[in-house]
Amino acid sequence: MNEKLFSQRLAELVKIPSVSSHSPQWDMGNIDVIHTLASWLEALSFDVQILPVDGHENKANLIATRGTGKGGLVLAGHTDTVPYDEGRWQSDPFALEDRDQRFYGLGATDMKGFFPTVLAAVERFENTPFEHPLIVLATADEESSMSGANALAAQGFNQNGQARYAVIGEPTGLRPIYMHKGIMMEELRITGQSGHSSNPDLGNNAMEAMHEVMSELMSFRSELQARFNNPGFAVPTPTMNFGCIHGGDNPNRICADCAMQFDLRAIPGMSNEELRQSIRDRVEQIAQRRQVRIEMETLFGGVEPFAEDKHSVLLKTAEQLCQQDGEAVAFATEAPFLQQLGMETLVLGPGSIDQAHQPNEFIAQEQIAPAIDILCGLIQRFCLPSASRR
Repeated sequence: MNEKLFSQRLAELVKIPSVSSHSPQWDMGNIDVIHTLASWLEALSFDVQILPVDGHENKANLIATRGTGKGGLVLAGHTDTVPYDEGRWQSDPFALEDRDQRFYGLGATDMKGFFPTVLAAVERFENTPFEHPLIVLATADEESSMSGANALAAQGFNQNGQARYAVIGEPTGLRPIYMHKGIMMEELRITGQSGHSSNPDLGNNAMEAMHEVMSELMSFRSELQARFNNPGFAVPTPTMNFGCIHGGDNPNRICADCAMQFDLRAIPGMSNEELRQSIRDRVEQIAQRRQVRIEMETLFGGVEPFAEDKHSVLLKTAEQLCQQDGEAVAFATEAPFLQQLGMETLVLGPGSIDQAHQPNEFIAQEQIAPAIDILCGLIQRFCLPSASRR
């Protein structure tokens, strides 16, 4: 590995701000990262497409292909980062810092560090013809709306079967991940009737109705946890977290409005939309009984639970290369989107998820060379002629 070139490439990516967020004050585009990756990949004989996402001039997906035919390998990653708290960083988040055998910078592990790893692996095959195509995917808005992954289907990616296998390079500590939980984020808003607190009959307290809604949701959570269990996860049941609540404006006024936001993380075998409908049905009964209006809004379209066949060729190959069995994680990725496009899919990359979304984010340098070797093994297995794999 050319360590200097690797660090130069990572530094170039880290210095380009590409925060994606539900909050307009934070949300940025990723187009400059996409153009940077495009120039590097074109120099390595890839055919590059840059496809706008949701009509935004500053947000795009990149599809870079080397080789022709079908049944190839996708190496995929997102180009955006989460927001950051500059006051809690010991260094500039946008200036890569090399210290203590670590590379520090916003996105260094989640997941801009994956792309220089891919480039280093590809360079080992610079003069080698591929029997099956190698496709590098770079997406937008994974950290917020998943609009990039959703756009891939709308843009017709893989409709001709160019790819059969997909690896998403999220930070997994070089452990192959074949299963993860889904996630959905919702808001419930209750509208009652304000009034003077001296006479409760003058109003209809939205906060009291929310108390009943929360009790119903906790009961629903218990039912789900009794029905669904997967010992492959550290927390084997689905979870529901009440994240924030706001209501009322004064102690001596009956609360007219109350809103609560929560997330629900389902395990494989469950459906986000079925869960949403069950929640709607339950809260509607409360709304009718208490004579309040309850509105439910999806804050984040969500990610479905993901599971790849434990006996899939891709997973078995990755387990051999990593010398580790496949595992499950609780965090969500773009894996179900690629799987739905007809590919065997797993999550595998350098770095630790424990560093993601943290001040002083870093990727351990000891992970980089093994990650390049693993990617080379995948390219050799799935892109080279069979005689070259012996």
